Amino acid sequence: MPRFNAFEYLSSPESTQAGSSIGVVYGVDSTLRKWAIDAIVGDSEWTQVDGEVCKWSDLRDDLATASLFDFDGGDKRTLVVRSADKFLSNHRPEIEKYVSAPGDATRFVLELESLASNTRVYKAVDKAHLLVACTSATDAKLGITAASRRKFLTSFVADRHKTQLAPAAADALVEMLGEEIGMLDTEIAKLALYVDVGGKIEEPLVRDVVAGWQGKTVWQITDAIAAGDAAEALRQLDKLFSGGQRAIALLPQIAWSLRRLGMTTAAIEFRERSGRPWQFEDALAAGGIRRGFEVQSAKKQLQSIGRERAKQLLPWLLDADLRLKGTHSAEGRDRFLLEQLILKLARQT
Repeated sequence: MPRFNAFEYLSSPESTQAGSSIGVVYGVDSTLRKWAIDAIVGDSEWTQVDGEVCKWSDLRDDLATASLFDFDGGDKRTLVVRSADKFLSNHRPEIEKYVSAPGDATRFVLELESLASNTRVYKAVDKAHLLVACTSATDAKLGITAASRRKFLTSFVADRHKTQLAPAAADALVEMLGEEIGMLDTEIAKLALYVDVGGKIEEPLVRDVVAGWQGKTVWQITDAIAAGDAAEALRQLDKLFSGGQRAIALLPQIAWSLRRLGMTTAAIEFRERSGRPWQFEDALAAGGIRRGFEVQSAKKQLQSIGRERAKQLLPWLLDADLRLKGTHSAEGRDRFLLEQLILKLARQT
């Protein structure tokens, strides 16, 4: 079975999967990896494990256990090893042996950030199983071109948000934001709110709504806040003020991602108080963070922020919003409030 790039596979997963017992999704784009895994799993019974901590001995019984609902061999159970680079490195001989002669009870899927084409695992999977390269950068060897990326955005990604995307609008998004599919997906989701369901996003709307360098600067501010780098966050904020932005417009943009981190922390706190077990991914989903690239970024940001500071995100953001609409609405005082908020948010304890 030939290797597919993620654009090809996601556009037609049923015709390319062909009942494979092994699946490998690899590449630097975590959003494409997640979508590819979702497509492989489909509606079947499945289990996922963390490749950073699991061992081969932990999986042997699972791989030999068929789905309770697989009456005719057509509904295989799926076992997914997420972040499996370390797992593959630690258990390469066992995985090579299994891939060369896999069992038929369970579909085995590895998620990797990289996989060299000269390895035995790559060659075995490429020969007889499902291999999906998950990158959005132009690569002639993988068949990824500007045209194929444009088609993927205007069909698969736009369909996810029940909208249409003009080819020129797709090109404008890539020009302004880069090639990372996760960020492009997020912006298309926002743009879909500006048109009716099933309506068309045209290039002028993209250039009007997507702020280009200003949008990227907001991301840099939130990243700097999470890292506790107040100086960098204030430098980027000054760029936005110099470009004519007002605090009343900037606070919602900065608060958007930080509020979701606060909601995730609140979900964790609630489950702990209730004596209920929790998984990071479930708490992130409760906070509205579900896309692959956002999940990994949010994990790192929460670890950097720390529990005590993360617990204060929601009340601090609410207080700033109320003050900005009241006591600090005047020009000058609004900027002072936003700078003061950033210093408080970015302060390392």
